[in-house]
Amino acid sequence: MRPPFFSLPLHILIGMLAIFCGLYGSTTTSYSHALQPGYLEIRLIEKDHYAVAWKVPAVKARAMPITAQLPEQCEHRTPGQAFWNGTAYVTRWTTICSDGLEGGRIEIVGLDRTATDVLVRYDLADGSNQTQRLTANNISFEILSEPNSFEVVQTFFLFGIEHILLGIDHLMFVLILLLLVKSGRRIVATVTAFTIAHSLTLAGATLGLVHVPGPPIEATIALSIVFVASEVVHSRRGRPGLTERYPWLVAFSFGLLHGFGFAGALTDIGLPQKSVPLALAFFNIGVEVGQLLFVASVLVIFAFATWIMRVAKTPKPEWSWSIIPYTVGSLAVFWVLQRINGFWMSV
Repeated sequence: MRPPFFSLPLHILIGMLAIFCGLYGSTTTSYSHALQPGYLEIRLIEKDHYAVAWKVPAVKARAMPITAQLPEQCEHRTPGQAFWNGTAYVTRWTTICSDGLEGGRIEIVGLDRTATDVLVRYDLADGSNQTQRLTANNISFEILSEPNSFEVVQTFFLFGIEHILLGIDHLMFVLILLLLVKSGRRIVATVTAFTIAHSLTLAGATLGLVHVPGPPIEATIALSIVFVASEVVHSRRGRPGLTERYPWLVAFSFGLLHGFGFAGALTDIGLPQKSVPLALAFFNIGVEVGQLLFVASVLVIFAFATWIMRVAKTPKPEWSWSIIPYTVGSLAVFWVLQRINGFWMSV
């Protein structure tokens, strides 16, 4: 007798994946990457005077139970009353740190009891800035006048992986491309084109060479998902579109847009002034590693589902192919409308 799981037809397994994507995607806010880490910024105003911004992610409409604690030489070491800005709970205050931040320790109290992380951006006495990533296993760090290269590499590489794996809209775009591209060689060419394109705009936007407003870009990214999802439908109905004929061209074109989306998150935390090329390079490498992990996972799931179908000898309904493109496409339409409404109302 076959185990019950092996009797599941392929269309049910695909449907389960689509439902998961829909539920995951529905938790996002008006803009992509809603599941962002906490963020602490300590900006130098003048000698020993700093402006502090502390953003705490929300869980079920409540601020996560974490608190930023500044070095001992600083006045007003902990934040006061926070306000909700639509995406996170934010506290802003000013402090005086005698002799600067160097040599002091920053700690995120309560972080060890969470599953999130916190990005800390701070200015040194000479006006340069650095970035540090804190996790549940590493809740504090000592501020050095010259952070070593390994810290920069580790921080931005892991942030890149985290950013792409939490960027459901980018992942859904890649998922639909995989449905359209059949051969291994074309998959490699398509993913490579997407990588090259978003690397170009990521670097240009982050370095200030190109400036494009974030909200319209986010809406257009969602629209790109609608486009490729509709291409799957047309292809199945015997009308192969541009994406199926020239997947690398479509991937490159829309990859330029997605690069601006990646740059938005990187711009928010800033690049360490003394290690800009290193930080930018490893953030991009982290994004690519995360993307490849997703592609590999999808291919494994599809191969496993195909094997189950072969073992179960269960025919699949003719309409089963439509589950993923219609689910992802519908979700993307919702994103388009939500994001347009978000920046339209703010104009």
